[in-house]
Amino acid sequence: MSAVLVVEDEKHLADGLRFNLEAEGFQVTIAPDGEKALQLLGKNGGKSAAFAAVLLDVMLPGINGFGVAAELRKRGHLLPILMLTARGSSEDVLRGFESGADDYLPKPFELSILIARLQALLRRHEWAHRAASADKAPRRKDDVFRFDGKKIDFAALELETGRETIPLTQMEAQLLRYLVTHAGEIVSRKAILHDVWDLAEDTDTRAIDNFIVRLRKYIEKVPARPKYLQTVRGVGYRFVIK
Repeated sequence: MSAVLVVEDEKHLADGLRFNLEAEGFQVTIAPDGEKALQLLGKNGGKSAAFAAVLLDVMLPGINGFGVAAELRKRGHLLPILMLTARGSSEDVLRGFESGADDYLPKPFELSILIARLQALLRRHEWAHRAASADKAPRRKDDVFRFDGKKIDFAALELETGRETIPLTQMEAQLLRYLVTHAGEIVSRKAILHDVWDLAEDTDTRAIDNFIVRLRKYIEKVPARPKYLQTVRGVGYRFVIK
């Protein structure tokens, strides 16, 4: 039985989610606001093992869902976050991804869709966990990419730099995989929006730039003078293997 933390301030919605998720076999805990969610999950990422996933509403009193997601990732919590938002604009979706969410679902939503999205996140997280802990786990050929003494394990959501192992969010891993797959090519911001996040091409691309800044901190010796993840001014980015 998977334990799920539902962060929702509207009691009738929280109760409805609890009833339906428990009917599907989940164990459900309700947090009425962001502060309570952060308290339940604790300051140490290891404590999140008590939960398999978080269903996180954006519009919360006090700390909103974006802030909660960002704080959880800052604390080292890597459990899947499914963000629930009544604000379904592309900019809000990207802001959710940038904060650390793994997926989003606009309100109102069909219960069957929510269950399917949640189960998909749990499966991906379980596959990543198995890949990280079992050498004999099934792997795709492109699950691991090595360059210049570094290793990206896309299945395990990890980047090994030679000095440390950095955990990656699902979105960071997806963006890195896309750039690596198109290594040597100029990839436009619009292409990233469409191919990685399935968003309209007219979406504000600033969130992508913020992702790139974060990835450079992981892989570049001098992020301000990138060797691998280069900017092509006015167009997008190019991943260069040297």
